Amino acid sequence: MPIKTIQDPESMNTDSYSVADSQINYNDAIEYWSSVPASVNGVLGGFGEQTAVPKADIVGSTTFLKKLQTRMQCPEGYEKLTIDMGAGIGRITRDLLWKVSDKVDLLEPVKPFVQQMENELVGVAKRGKLGDIYDIGMQDWAASPEKRGRYWLVWCQWCVGQLPDAELVQFWIRCREALMPNGTLIVKENIAPVEDIFDETDSSVTRTDEKFRELFVYAGFKLIASDVQKGLPKELYPVRMYCLKAAQ
Repeated sequence: MPIKTIQDPESMNTDSYSVADSQINYNDAIEYWSSVPASVNGVLGGFGEQTAVPKADIVGSTTFLKKLQTRMQCPEGYEKLTIDMGAGIGRITRDLLWKVSDKVDLLEPVKPFVQQMENELVGVAKRGKLGDIYDIGMQDWAASPEKRGRYWLVWCQWCVGQLPDAELVQFWIRCREALMPNGTLIVKENIAPVEDIFDETDSSVTRTDEKFRELFVYAGFKLIASDVQKGLPKELYPVRMYCLKAAQ
């Protein structure tokens, strides 16, 4: 799911607000994403490297993680294993996640994007930091037995709008079960101003901050920190970052 531009209020389907997530269709989403270029510009909905968005995004995420260093200590005997959910062509792994992790797995269901990862992640692979690539949807993922309870970081950015609320909660429960002790879930997503909004283009939902916080609780997480991404164009919905830990 790309970063989202603010829609003209007159063009919004207000009838869908109360049931926005019920309109999500996985096949429609895959069909759409398979039709866009397997490039930074394609995965970011036209806000590619000709704009300030990719750099601002990575700077914002890096700054957020630096603030959380003392809250993300890795227990002795564990490696910093990360998984990049809805990874697209691997941009975030390429530009950020490998730098803070010992190894990075990626999950992406769109075949052309997975194929492009081979080109984007050459440097990550050469450094020995490229883990497994899962070419499946988030709704079909669960940590393998040998990796259950071993992930240091689960990163979800611009992807969870492809899952309905109930399915998203179940996905995050599986993420929680995949985390090591003191493991961290980072969610970075567009934020709708008042109500959840369904986007027919890629069959996704842009959720409110209130909805996210509600779903985190349902999935058994507690919110540790949150911040708003800076430096994005005004025509985009705000982007918020959330740091979450398993609730005790």
